[in-house]
Amino acid sequence: MTWRRGARILGELVAVLALVSFGTFLLVSMMDVDPAVSVLGEGHTEAEYDEVRQDLGLDQPLLTRYAQWLGHAVTGDLGTSVVPPYSDVADRIGDALPVSVELALLGMGMALLIAIPAALWSANRPGGRVDRAISAMTVGVLSLPSFLLGLIVIMVLANELGWFPRAQWARIGDEGIHQNLYHAFLPALTIALAEAAMFTRVLRNDLITTLQEDFILAARAKGMSPTQVLVGDALRPSSLSLVTLMGISMGRLIGSTVVVEYLFGLPGMGSLTVSAAQTGDFVMVQGAVLVIAAIYVVTNAAIDVSYGYLDPRIRRAR
Repeated sequence: MTWRRGARILGELVAVLALVSFGTFLLVSMMDVDPAVSVLGEGHTEAEYDEVRQDLGLDQPLLTRYAQWLGHAVTGDLGTSVVPPYSDVADRIGDALPVSVELALLGMGMALLIAIPAALWSANRPGGRVDRAISAMTVGVLSLPSFLLGLIVIMVLANELGWFPRAQWARIGDEGIHQNLYHAFLPALTIALAEAAMFTRVLRNDLITTLQEDFILAARAKGMSPTQVLVGDALRPSSLSLVTLMGISMGRLIGSTVVVEYLFGLPGMGSLTVSAAQTGDFVMVQGAVLVIAAIYVVTNAAIDVSYGYLDPRIRRAR
């Protein structure tokens, strides 16, 4: 990657993050919750509420407040919660973010372990029994909402078989990696099932298209086995759509695991953001959404850079 392209990507990252941060600030400022009421509670005079609004800087113009907030945010200061226990926003996010990131990474890894073999198997004989069975299963999984998938996983693996705990979380620093993975398996599996179904369908279609290319026909003419052709020649150039989907899914999963975290009682970013929105803690919402957006944008920039390494034709075109 040339320095010019690196500078262009960095500039795009900064511009997108600036737009996202301003949009977030604007939307949060439009919340139908009075922060002064969130701080003091009901039953106080308007003068007392006005004093709190002045202390929070809410009497200043929107752009002034945004510039002040952004200036602190770029130094890592995301403010202090305006509702009890008045904790530091960065500290709260620092506690919640590892939970959501771990769930997203584990779910993504499990989804790939399911999707790649299934797509290869399905694309090897398109229209065959295996292909039809896998297609039917992916459609069935995608038709189920995440909360229903989670309930099914809990009922079978936790309630009926008793193999895993239902609503507990073990941090690596407190109970070790084995207990952490043991408690994280069910929520990660819930995330992985829906992602695996999408990944399988996308990769299977791209593999079938790639298998019609001239270089694949040449590889077959050289006497290479079907497995060598699929895994060695067709898989990598067929992975562009999959990698793009992974980037979109990773950023989305970190911020949208609300249902899974609620079902399993996990202290992640989804639970933190929803709780802050319900209590009118606009400072916490702003900080959480900014962090999630930053992860999403950086992840997709990394995906864009990886295209040239997955397909040499893209690298040569650039």
